[in-house]
Amino acid sequence: MHRDLSRSLHALTARLGRAADGILQAEQNVSYRRFLTLCAVREMGGTTQRDLARWMGVTEPSVSRMTGVLVGAGFLEATADRAGGNRRHLQLTTAGEELIARCGVLLEDRFAALVESAGVSYDDYGASTRRLLGALSDGETSSTKKPAEADPALMTSTRRRPKRAS
Repeated sequence: MHRDLSRSLHALTARLGRAADGILQAEQNVSYRRFLTLCAVREMGGTTQRDLARWMGVTEPSVSRMTGVLVGAGFLEATADRAGGNRRHLQLTTAGEELIARCGVLLEDRFAALVESAGVSYDDYGASTRRLLGALSDGETSSTKKPAEADPALMTSTRRRPKRAS
């Protein structure tokens, strides 16, 4: 049996990202990347551009350009950081919070419809996704171990993977 779940998940994630971008561009006039940036600022509870860049895994100049656009659109507020220097503190505006809420509902509704149309249980898919994210959060280094080195407790399951039709 050919195993390629990791590549399938990567392809699914990439396609979902492109679809989310198209939906948000068409219906909210905002890119998915900008939406994710606003979500990151909210999740971090306000932050500096430097910390946001580190958290998102991008360069500070990239975040500076992105936040400049979001400030200009009225979704973010940027103020001089109390620590001084050339750092700016970022905080969502009410318009930014409202945009996150609208986009979040829009994307979640579309994803739920997609999952349902594929005959996949939304609740089961959600639970499995949270377990995988939890396993990654429990130790980024453990996710890079070879299967024989991985914690056996994490590898046992009461459910079997369905057999493919011959």
